[in-house]
Amino acid sequence: MTGEKQLVVVALGGNAILQPGQRGTFEEQMHNVHVTCEQLAGMVLSGRYKIVVTHGNGPQVGNILLQNETAKTEAAPMPLFVCGAQSQGMIGFMIQQKLGALFAHNDRADIPIATVVTQVVVDKNDPAFANPTKPVGPFYCEDEAKALERDKGYDVREDAGRGWRRVVPSPDPISVFEKDAIRQLLDARTIVIASGGGGIPVIRENGELQGVDAVIDKDLAGERLAVDVGASIFMILTDVDSVRLNYKTAEEEVLSQLTIEEAKRYQAEGQFAKGSMEPKVRAAIRFVEAGGERAIITSLDRAMAALEGGAGTTITQG
Repeated sequence: MTGEKQLVVVALGGNAILQPGQRGTFEEQMHNVHVTCEQLAGMVLSGRYKIVVTHGNGPQVGNILLQNETAKTEAAPMPLFVCGAQSQGMIGFMIQQKLGALFAHNDRADIPIATVVTQVVVDKNDPAFANPTKPVGPFYCEDEAKALERDKGYDVREDAGRGWRRVVPSPDPISVFEKDAIRQLLDARTIVIASGGGGIPVIRENGELQGVDAVIDKDLAGERLAVDVGASIFMILTDVDSVRLNYKTAEEEVLSQLTIEEAKRYQAEGQFAKGSMEPKVRAAIRFVEAGGERAIITSLDRAMAALEGGAGTTITQG
């Protein structure tokens, strides 16, 4: 239908909430969220887009785990997946409050906003559960780490000479359990914040959902969310304005347009760094292969320009 708003799932990178070198105080994070929400509000107030927002939570969960460790003799520590739920609520609240204020200042206080504490279903037989690789929580000395391994069944590994850390699986997301609720909210013109930090990992056990200690890649979970809610655009906002070949070399080349075929070729050549750009490109490929119109990778300050085709890297079918 002519004039229909496009649905965009916006995946916020870590810098949107907490900048490198910051301590992570509430005031610091709220300032960063305000800057982020100015971009998000611009998308909505343009009248051309509906948005679903998803976000990272690594530093926030890390702080919650550290608080657990520090206060464990006074208050019972919570499992990792519960800490993920806590961070979803906290970050969602911050985004809701700042977006709401910006809408009110633009005489659009009528736009509803809601955070959905989101469970993401994973396969209990996913190979990742046999090979935990994602470091979480504080550093320990070797004796402490081995005691946790013995007493709690943690997987622990030495981390580049800095100490020992717990490692957890990073399984592939299968589906967003709350997708129907999110769709209903979207139909009621609500801006939804969902699947924060990759979602709360859950498996199906005896017909019920059960939380598991794992970390789902937030970009892959964002892609799953975008497909599950029927988005036409999946936008990943990170700390660079576009995807590049030969990154940080004399031969560096900016890529403004990519087909799936080209993206897969560069991926196979090892052009995209593991743990940073590679999962973003992989998520973008998945989204377009699943029927999405286009995926965009860019920086927060270029978000609106990228939606209009004037910045960032756009990945399409061909």
